[in-house]
Amino acid sequence: MTAVLAMLASLVWGTSDFMGGVVSRRVRPLIVVAVAHLVAVLTLVVVAAATNSFGAGLGYLPWAAAAGVVGLVSLVAFYGALSTGTMGIVAPIAGTGAIVPVLYGLMSGESPSGLQIAGIAAAVGGVVLASGPELAGGGVGGTRPLMLALVAAVGFGTVFVLIDKAAAHNVVMTLLAMRVTSVSIVSLLGLGYLVKRRRFGRAAPSGLRWRDVPVIALVGWTDAGANGLYGLATRKGLVSVTAVLASLYPAVTVLLARFIEGERMRRIQDLGVGLAMCGVVLLAAG
Repeated sequence: MTAVLAMLASLVWGTSDFMGGVVSRRVRPLIVVAVAHLVAVLTLVVVAAATNSFGAGLGYLPWAAAAGVVGLVSLVAFYGALSTGTMGIVAPIAGTGAIVPVLYGLMSGESPSGLQIAGIAAAVGGVVLASGPELAGGGVGGTRPLMLALVAAVGFGTVFVLIDKAAAHNVVMTLLAMRVTSVSIVSLLGLGYLVKRRRFGRAAPSGLRWRDVPVIALVGWTDAGANGLYGLATRKGLVSVTAVLASLYPAVTVLLARFIEGERMRRIQDLGVGLAMCGVVLLAAG
């Protein structure tokens, strides 16, 4: 059951990331995250009330709040990378964040198998191959999307560990606390931004249109749903295994980008993406 939940989380995350990346080409990534998380908060309040979760102990709170902060930075960086770079490259790089929970497992006393060691090596090698042409200046967007993807990778991997800690207490309240934290931060940033713009007599364009709201709402629902599926999976299995299985989401994003957006990459980049994904699979198999 753990593997099924983690794989479902991966499928939902991959779809959410694709939609978030596409809409971030029209709307500022921070606005996308803000609206998506606000929709998630409103929905999760209803879910928490329906499941009588508000009475849960507060052991989840510090971990969930930290996950909300790190997750916010990671998502903004990731959507920024997806909107300016090649999805088929950015997504696998972000997916290598699975290394973080594996290392956490090692420090917690878990012993890696030979397959896991091979998986880490394959994932790192795949990132080098996939990002090589971009670093050399021959790819779309230059090096900025790659740097943002690496920030997202470290952040996502950290969030995996934090959700594992928080979900051990209560999954629904973990999700709600994460989103309340991120929405609060974005609201403060947005208020400061508006005050600054008005002070200098300039408008504050966001790129947001009503036609984008349904898509962004789906991004919020699917992202929260994937977090919930992953949280449930961690309650039943080791974080070093469930996190890596959940990290297969880049494959979904890559396939959607290939067949819907018609993205094309160089052969060496295809090889790198494939190697990185093989690394994730080896980590899961180990």
